Amino acid sequence: MVDVEEGIRRVTFRLPFGIDHVHCYFLRSSRGGWILVDTGLGVRDPEAQWRPVLDELDAPVERIVVTHMHPDHVGGARDLHELTGAPVLQGRDDYAQCVAAWGRRDPQRFLEWWSSHGIPEPLLGGLAHEAERLAAAVHWQEGPELLEAGDDVDGWRVDVLRGHADGHIALFRDGVMIAGDAILAGITPSIGLYPRSRPDPLGDYLETLDRIEALAPRIAYAGHREPVADPATRAREIRVHHEDRLERAQRALDGSPASGYDVSLALFPDELPPVLRRFATAETLAHLERLVLEGRAVRRGLAYVRAASAVDIPVPAS
Repeated sequence: MVDVEEGIRRVTFRLPFGIDHVHCYFLRSSRGGWILVDTGLGVRDPEAQWRPVLDELDAPVERIVVTHMHPDHVGGARDLHELTGAPVLQGRDDYAQCVAAWGRRDPQRFLEWWSSHGIPEPLLGGLAHEAERLAAAVHWQEGPELLEAGDDVDGWRVDVLRGHADGHIALFRDGVMIAGDAILAGITPSIGLYPRSRPDPLGDYLETLDRIEALAPRIAYAGHREPVADPATRAREIRVHHEDRLERAQRALDGSPASGYDVSLALFPDELPPVLRRFATAETLAHLERLVLEGRAVRRGLAYVRAASAVDIPVPAS
């Protein structure tokens, strides 16, 4: 447990992913207790993982806030609710997506969707195995208190910052942002198109970057890596990154219909294990859909080609 500043404590857990850790935060409440933001993965023995952490606190956990429905953030929500008795709070849109993703799982439809976007058969088995492993670690809480943009959680204002997840929320107070994965230092949040997701996740995320730049918090405590010391500047850097990736995706379309998987091989040429290739394909699809909406590419069924007029549309300057 680390005190990152007065009234904010951080605990970090290891993850078995490409990114090997996740941060959860305790915020001092006005009543002297604690508000826990994010819960890590669900585990087989929550008592063993969390009891030493809870015992370090000088007061009980009063509320549990989930920033978004990805496994490493919502995964332990039910576990913590049962350990502490504290209610779980989650964004309204995010909870709907959580129920769709984890409560109404359809493994066959999941594989068919990725196959339709070009992922070859030999990789699908690895995706199915990884999906089952992840689902077992998502102990989401049914019936949380639902949050909307502008709501107040003990003096922290709720903002909906879409893109990394459809209903991702963050908390703001006195220049401090509890960011989840809306903004990260050193790496960029993954922005991908998934089954049941909103149709333009990259467009959503570019709006989120605008919002962060306008709010200009002093610091953002994120779900991974170090705190973001200048979130507005970091938002501008990430926007440039996505403009560059859009340009590269446009150039990867050579006139023949290409699937999201095909284009991902140009954008992410390294050899990747199945789950990371899925992320790369999802990220590629998000950029291809944005190109379609900007008139720089055309969808042919579930494949993409460069728009006939794309050569006349200037690529955004870096």
